[in-house]
Amino acid sequence: MKWIRASLSALPLLATGGVAAFDVLQRKHALLWNFPVIGHFRYLLESIGPELRQYIVTSNDEERPFSRDQRRWVYASSKMENNYFGFGTDNDLEHTAGYPIIKQRTFSSVVPPSGIHAGEEVWLPSAKVLGAARGRAKAFRPNSVVNVSAMSYGSLSAQAVEAINRGVAICDAVQNTGEGGLSRHHRQGGDLVFQIGTAYFGCRDEQGRFDLARLKELVAGAPVRAIEIKLSQGAKPGLGGVLPGVKVTPAIAEARGVPVGQTCISPSRHAEFSDVDSMLDWVELLASETGLPVGIKSAVGADRFWENLVHEMATSGRGVDFITVDGGEGGTGAAPLTFSDSVSLPFRVGFARVYSRFARAGLTDRVTFVGSGKLGLPDNAMVAFALGCDMVNVAREAMLSVGCIQSQRCHTDRCPTGVATQDPWLTRGLDPTLKSVRLANYVRTLRRDLVKVSEACGVYHPGLVTADDIELLDGTRSGRSIREVYGYEPGWGVPSDADREALHALLSRTAPEGGGAPASPARV
Repeated sequence: MKWIRASLSALPLLATGGVAAFDVLQRKHALLWNFPVIGHFRYLLESIGPELRQYIVTSNDEERPFSRDQRRWVYASSKMENNYFGFGTDNDLEHTAGYPIIKQRTFSSVVPPSGIHAGEEVWLPSAKVLGAARGRAKAFRPNSVVNVSAMSYGSLSAQAVEAINRGVAICDAVQNTGEGGLSRHHRQGGDLVFQIGTAYFGCRDEQGRFDLARLKELVAGAPVRAIEIKLSQGAKPGLGGVLPGVKVTPAIAEARGVPVGQTCISPSRHAEFSDVDSMLDWVELLASETGLPVGIKSAVGADRFWENLVHEMATSGRGVDFITVDGGEGGTGAAPLTFSDSVSLPFRVGFARVYSRFARAGLTDRVTFVGSGKLGLPDNAMVAFALGCDMVNVAREAMLSVGCIQSQRCHTDRCPTGVATQDPWLTRGLDPTLKSVRLANYVRTLRRDLVKVSEACGVYHPGLVTADDIELLDGTRSGRSIREVYGYEPGWGVPSDADREALHALLSRTAPEGGGAPASPARV
């Protein structure tokens, strides 16, 4: 009997040991790899989270920056699970000012197909050819209207960068390198946009000065499709950055062109130009020397910069090929609270101001507009397209798809899932091969939903949704179209006739077709 009792008392320890062994051998969940056994409690709490929040904590749409519903949609999409919701919306439509409503059309020649996964393989390219308006030698039409935004190697782990690059290769999208340089982890088959920040990482000399020869060598030896000059980002505009020396590993030092173990400083301003005039000279230099389209990324603050940019592009013959507008609600690895909360305009207000200036000057057809800042959700993305975006970039949503659980520890180097940390013990559980597929699934699902909603509006591409197709509610009292709210004129926010015709010719052979029941005998 004593032997039996001893054996029974040992069973919990044996079971725990078995679970721990399974956790460290599996590669599917980074959290369980890094935290065997106890990591299961997170999934247990997640499974009963809706009930706990309903009665004790928060509702499904209260958490920020991404609500539980939003995160669940990204997770389910990345895993190819059912991402539908039942019993109707739990969002507070009745009392939320600015809530977007997409207006479907009763009759249309565009008929959406049915099925949960219908449309996931649809080709959804940009309506504009990037760089064509300015005759760039390597102008191209991006194959995806959804791409991965700038996130540097250093902010993200090597495994996360590699997973994203492999993922964009699978779904034919593009990854922005971020200002931290182009590492070997970016060279896994996916196309790239190379971002140049104020420290010129990856294209600088030993003194930290910009080196054109190194830039040309770098972009010639990698699948770089465009160059983006970072002026600012939404979460911390006008602020430089610091990467402590303890995080500057040999691999990061190689990508950035800095000494191992030395603290990296990103100044708040560029040294190669000091105003719009000199900036455009530099843009044209980079474009002529590399042949690549060249654009800028900026948050929206003071109007003077945009006034001067529009004036110079309208009168000087110089210009940028694309503009990435980053909203103040965008993310970052680390920033002072004031900058995250209160500096730079939110996306809708900021983008509308920028687009309106270019529209009044008749320049919108010469620029590809890219939006970023929490636009990796279908409703937000549709508003962005209606305002005039040609493409959207996703960052934190891409992080969620490869394992991020919104622990908000990016600034501590203690990300529990290995996404935003350089800690080898934490990053080893993130499997780039598995997570790359999840990133691709998420992008494909977002594009699928954009196609479905576009077809509900009577068009076959989100870039053709107009500013009259979406209203912003004032609770239950009234709703006004985006055109009215932001003062858009008729025709603003959509591609030119020539671009629409070219897009129709491209998609007419591949657009999904739906349909209804056969017509009755009386109609045949």
